[in-house]
Amino acid sequence: MVKPSKKLKKIFLITGITGSVYVGFKYLLPLVIPFLAAYMAALCLRPSARWLSRRLEVSFRGRQYRVSAGAVGAIELMILAAVLGGLAYWGLWKLCQEAALISERFPDWIRALDVWLTGRCHRVEEFLSLRPDCLVGMVREMLAGLTETMKRTTMPFLMENSVAFLEQAVKALVMCVLFFLATILSLEEMDDLKRRRDNSIFRREYAMIGSRLATAGKAYLKTQGCALALTIGVCTAGLWLLGSPYYIILGILIGLLDALPVLGTGTVFIPWALFLAAGGHWGRAAGMAVLYLVCYFLREFLEARIMGNEIGLTPLESLASIYVGWQLFGFLGFILGPVGLILIEDLVDAAEAGWKRQGEDCQ
Repeated sequence: MVKPSKKLKKIFLITGITGSVYVGFKYLLPLVIPFLAAYMAALCLRPSARWLSRRLEVSFRGRQYRVSAGAVGAIELMILAAVLGGLAYWGLWKLCQEAALISERFPDWIRALDVWLTGRCHRVEEFLSLRPDCLVGMVREMLAGLTETMKRTTMPFLMENSVAFLEQAVKALVMCVLFFLATILSLEEMDDLKRRRDNSIFRREYAMIGSRLATAGKAYLKTQGCALALTIGVCTAGLWLLGSPYYIILGILIGLLDALPVLGTGTVFIPWALFLAAGGHWGRAAGMAVLYLVCYFLREFLEARIMGNEIGLTPLESLASIYVGWQLFGFLGFILGPVGLILIEDLVDAAEAGWKRQGEDCQ
């Protein structure tokens, strides 16, 4: 039978380690995220940068000059940034084109909505034996008041949030510059950093945390890739069955939207289903609702299943840790929750193993 003191000692141990992991994720991790990201980027670029550095060797007056791995990595980063920037520009250009088309059709949609609302109001007036056009006038006054309210509140909202947006843009620019410089320096000092890590008294903890972060990152990318592919397939097939003429383009766009933080398939399917239901297309509205539910539960299942299998948690533990991480850390909690649980378990096991070794040494 386990002594009460040992139980209490383990409770204190679990509580202390859990608190330390939470404080580290909450307050320390945001300070070192750019450097962790830069170090991981340097690890990815290191093989190609070293290979190119060894081959970019120039002889001048009998001396050999070699381009450093950091300089090669900087060029690779700039090429990658140029490619991503070009893709982002193309996507924004296409988005502006679609927005222009929508703005051209928007007056027609407004007129169609006005006709639809007028018809519904007339039906209610006939059913309740009300004076003709009384509901129509009331609804139009309400819409006019809503429009005026939106005009009054939009400008102060834009003025208040423009400063915050500018601050976030400047912060993002600083983070990008910091990431770029830290990646180059990490490539230059990679061997020295590894030597310091191996000689540190915390080398076991560094290895444990690094291994868990790498495993969780791999599991997250695998989960997002599988979820993206399956969501695009389900959306495309579902929209084809529902008779949409643009099922391929819409399926791809909705699948990409589902991969973005906060947004999801419900951003499209729920308003679409409500609009179809308001127009009397109950069958297609139900199909949209079912399609949304399938995509939602598919992502939840994949996140729990794949994340759990990759990092050694059961599906229930993975789902619970994802939910707790999401509540504590927001979107990053989808990764930090499972990683935190694994770190807590590993650190508790390591502490208990240390206690056991100390007990054997004392005997």
